[in-house]
Amino acid sequence: MTSTFHSLEVGKRGLAAQQAALSTTGHNIANANTTGYTRQRAEMQASNSVSIPGMQIKLGTGVDVTKIVRLREDYLDVQLRGENKTLGYWEAKSDTLTKVEELLNEPSDDGLATTMDEFWKGWEELAKNPDSAAARAVIRQKGVAMADTFQHISQSLTQIQDDLKLVITSRTDEINSLATQIGSLNDQISRLVPNKFQPNDLYDQRDVLIDQLSKLVEVKVSPPDKDTGVVDISVGGVSLVSAKGPNKLTVGYDSATGLVDPAKILIGDTNVSLNSGELLGRIESYGIVGGDTKSIIPTINDKINALAKTFADAVNSIHQSGMNLDNINGVSTEKVPFFIGTSAKDLAVNPKIMNSLNLIAAAKEDASGQSSIGNGTIAQEIANIKFKPLAFPGSSSTADDYYRNIIGQLGIDSQEAQRLESNSEVIINQVENRRQSVSGVSLDEEMANMIKFQQAYNASARMVSVMDECLDKIINGMGRVGL
Repeated sequence: MTSTFHSLEVGKRGLAAQQAALSTTGHNIANANTTGYTRQRAEMQASNSVSIPGMQIKLGTGVDVTKIVRLREDYLDVQLRGENKTLGYWEAKSDTLTKVEELLNEPSDDGLATTMDEFWKGWEELAKNPDSAAARAVIRQKGVAMADTFQHISQSLTQIQDDLKLVITSRTDEINSLATQIGSLNDQISRLVPNKFQPNDLYDQRDVLIDQLSKLVEVKVSPPDKDTGVVDISVGGVSLVSAKGPNKLTVGYDSATGLVDPAKILIGDTNVSLNSGELLGRIESYGIVGGDTKSIIPTINDKINALAKTFADAVNSIHQSGMNLDNINGVSTEKVPFFIGTSAKDLAVNPKIMNSLNLIAAAKEDASGQSSIGNGTIAQEIANIKFKPLAFPGSSSTADDYYRNIIGQLGIDSQEAQRLESNSEVIINQVENRRQSVSGVSLDEEMANMIKFQQAYNASARMVSVMDECLDKIINGMGRVGL
């Protein structure tokens, strides 16, 4: 026969198990709005039965809580992190392309295309009135507007690039900070798991950090070690976080060009190849050695510089072949270029022309080397540059068409980046919804569980009360016959 206190022990175990389940439910409810929290569940199992002497049966001894499990699907984590890096990459590219679009601001009434068109119109007016000081003043001012517009674009592109360099530094520091935090959590977890503790909340904190890291760089996360619970994280096949601790990511620059040098992107002392993520998107936007068209700002800057130089050279070539008022009047034989500078950054109207309108050439000399004040042939030839193909790097087109091609390609790239960013957001939202359906806290479900565990707790408490009454009868009521 079993002990008289057997049923009391069964009731006590029931109380303890239901109390643990209630506590877990309360923990879930308290963290219903905690970012990255994974709902938990108390796993119960019938405790070991005992044999009854003289009988071929085993008597149950109640229930035990074997563990508190996290309800999480590892596959969804892998899928979300895989899309997270793509989202981070295209967000970075889209952000830069949008800023460049806002800078060029085309089509508009004050963009480079309009300024260039006004410049050609100014030369047409000068061709009609080559002896007009007002027309000369207007074309000089139109030239100043052209140079200022090119300089503004160049300076703004440089500012965007400088800002990107700061962002690259910030993201690199953020990656190293996340790696350090994950390494610290690995260390805490490795101290608890071997002692049979279940650090579920530490697991959640680590997963949140890994999710954040996966948007910055493409990461590969190993399954948790069975003995220690530690995970290893690698980037491009190079270990960023291991059981030994975190390594440091650094981004280096080419001394000649100032662009990011792929050979100087290191984790520790090992070169790493970035395949995706926000950091790569920022690096490609800033400019990477050998990046070609992937380098957004350098590519656009090169095209704007090519436009400025080719445009200025075409104007100067014709301008210096003509005769200005000083040449016609015999005051001087000097012929000056209309523009100085070799790029958008330093393009400017010749200071000599800024000091004297007489140096603007509008006339074409005849066979005898003479001309007249009323001759506007050169001015018209400069105005006609608008319709003439010019030799740009890799192509031959008019200045207007070359600039429109820049704007058109920029628009296509921007739309593509926005489309891919939007696609990644849709996929991530779908995966996150699926992950929340598994790991998220449902208050309705938790309330139902709370009532269920409460009723079981009350029943176990009633069981203890009943056994208490039975024991009272045995202890205080038996053996008192006749008293």
